[in-house]
Parts: sequence; C-alpha cells; structure tokens
Amino acid sequence: MSIWRNLLVLITIFAGLCIPAEAQIVIPEHSDKEIADSIRKELDSRPYFSLYKDTYFVGGTVLGGTPTKHNSDVKFQISFQQRLTKSVLPWNSYLYLFYTQKALWNVFERSLPFHDLNFNPGIGLSRFIIMKGQLVGKATVMIEHESNGRDGIHSRSWNKISLAGEAYISPNLMAHAKFWIPIVDGEYNRDILKYSGISQAGFQAISNDQKWVLDMTLVKRKGWNLNFNTIVQLGYRINHNSNQFIMLQYYNGYGETLLDYNQYHSRIRFGLLIRPRFFSDF
Repeated sequence: MSIWRNLLVLITIFAGLCIPAEAQIVIPEHSDKEIADSIRKELDSRPYFSLYKDTYFVGGTVLGGTPTKHNSDVKFQISFQQRLTKSVLPWNSYLYLFYTQKALWNVFERSLPFHDLNFNPGIGLSRFIIMKGQLVGKATVMIEHESNGRDGIHSRSWNKISLAGEAYISPNLMAHAKFWIPIVDGEYNRDILKYSGISQAGFQAISNDQKWVLDMTLVKRKGWNLNFNTIVQLGYRINHNSNQFIMLQYYNGYGETLLDYNQYHSRIRFGLLIRPRFFSDF
C-alpha cells in the first residue's frame, strides 16, 4: 500500500501546483522606460513559488511493436521553481532554484516497480527581455545536476552549465532553445552526449481560445549528422479557468531516462498535463 500512499502524495502536490503562474501583462501607454518598469513591477509581484517545466502524469505503450507489460508504462514529471529575489540583481535579473523529477513506472508488472527515477535540481539567473515596451523573451543561465540516485552499474549522473532562451513571437507562439556545457561525472554513462544530446530547440503554440496547446522539442545528439530525439505534446484544456489539460505525448529517440539513456524508445502516452497559463519552460 505504500506505493498508493506515495501516489496520493504526488497527486496532492500536483493539485497544489495548479495555480496559474503567469498571464499576459497589459500596461497603459507610457514611455518605454515607464512601461518596462511597470512590467518588472508586475513580474516582482508574482508568486515566488510556481511551475517550471510541464508537470504531467501519462501512461502508454510502444509504437511500431506489440504492446506488452514490459514495454508499457506510466511516466510522470513534477517540476517547480522558487524565485529567491526580485529584480534587484544586475541587469534586472532574478535568482531561481529549479527542480524537476521524472519517473518511469512499470505499473503493468507484478509489484508495480519503478523502472527509473531521475532528479534534476539547479540554480540560475533569469532575465526577462523587454523591448519597445513589450515583454519579448527570457534568458536563463544555470548550473544543473541530473542523476538517478542509484549505485553500482545502474548509477547515472551528469552536470551542465546551461544557457536557455525563449522568444515570445506572439501571444500564441514561443520559440525556445537551450545549450549546455556538460560535465560528465558518472562512471557508467561516459558516452551520454551521443544519446542525451548537447542542445535542444523547439516551439510552443497556443490556440486563440487558449484551449489547445502544441509543443515540439528536438534534442540534438552529439555528432554532425542530423540525429535528434523528438518530443511532441498536444494538450486540450479541461476547463477554461484551469491550467489542467488532457495530453497526448510522443517520444522518439534516446535519453528518455538516465538508466536507459543509450536505448532507443518510441512511445505514445496519454494522460493529465498541468502547465502555466503563459508559456512553459523546457
């Protein structure tokens, strides 16, 4: 019964994260400096604790093969951020703590074992970019660690110095990119860059009525050839006043979790997505 108690705790955390984190900022006409100051004041007034990457709980199976209890599973992710400062640091930046946890859960196997748990804490500076009186993007530099908390031959870990950027092209479209300098300290994942990549880029699109959200991320694996891990998510908002979605998620490539970083996966999953009212981080 301990698994179900843990699941209840996770659902409770999900519910606590269902507070819309961000919304469009409407500022009356003033000078560019006055508008920029007003936008920063609005950003400063927002909750210190908020969603970071998408939080979801989805289940599914293999594509291009016969579904079995060994290739069908549940995947979930919890992700949040804690803003530690207001815009008082140089360049009006903010200091954040980030945390993301991802798991693959073999719910169709006997005793419902967890296949892998990945822990991804980080700390970094984010600066919102304001041009001509409009919020047009965000840049973040961070130090992050990722590991699966296991020992022996199943241990996986690495560290990154990452630079991430977002461009708000319109109220309905955002493009994002992220590059990292890897520091691979795991004894059993020295070749992880060949599979989990060296950079990523993608977009997120939201329908005019805010009901549909589509995002795609391509993770570039090491090498000069066009080798990518592909993640596509399509979500439909359950209620206009909530940030909960029914989601279809597609993953194709390597590096879905650390334990199996060098194994190819093609999976389709369906479930619940919780995301900000504004754009997500990636």
